[in-house]
Amino acid sequence: MGDAEADGARWCCLSQHRKSRFVVGCQVAASEVAAARKVVPQTRKRTAGQRGIRWISDGHRAYNKIIRKVYRAPVRTGAPGRPRLVRTPGVALTQVVKRRENRRVVEVTVQHRFGVMPEQPHTVHVERLNGVLRDRLNCLTRKTHGFAKRDQTWWALVTLCLFEHDWLKEHVALRQEAAGLPNGRRYLRRSPAMAEGLTDHIWSWEEFLSLRPDQCKRE
Repeated sequence: MGDAEADGARWCCLSQHRKSRFVVGCQVAASEVAAARKVVPQTRKRTAGQRGIRWISDGHRAYNKIIRKVYRAPVRTGAPGRPRLVRTPGVALTQVVKRRENRRVVEVTVQHRFGVMPEQPHTVHVERLNGVLRDRLNCLTRKTHGFAKRDQTWWALVTLCLFEHDWLKEHVALRQEAAGLPNGRRYLRRSPAMAEGLTDHIWSWEEFLSLRPDQCKRE
């Protein structure tokens, strides 16, 4: 999980699939906690049916409570009354806690909350994405003259940049060695959407802008 602060009380919380770098969910709210309460259910809905959902977040205490509450399933026994809720199998949470002194990170500790602990429990990928967003969008930087006055404008800028990241940009870490490529290339360039199996090529802006609404699949 990651967050980015824009002008005023706008917090953007996003979830990213670590292996493919694909941004699964993104929501905005007046606080990090409020945004997390939106993005965790959105992520669960979009990953329904998948097993082994291992969350890695920063040290905010709210994530532990929100993820435990969202990832629950009813146990139906046929008895009258409301069924008992149990934790969804395969869900895990690990938090990376940073201790700062004089606004500098002096210590990083890993606190595993529940489930199976991942092999690399760090938030480097989503932190890098947050840095890329702040670098490309002035509306996400603090004390900026490029702020977005309307929420709709701010949201449009962020989601368009995330769409470019998922569908229009190749990521070196995702390339695959392949034979028979043109121009003597050894590696197949891939976007996060390609790594997720959502498309077979890197999209262009022309392809995106000329896409008809009836060609889009419903969420």
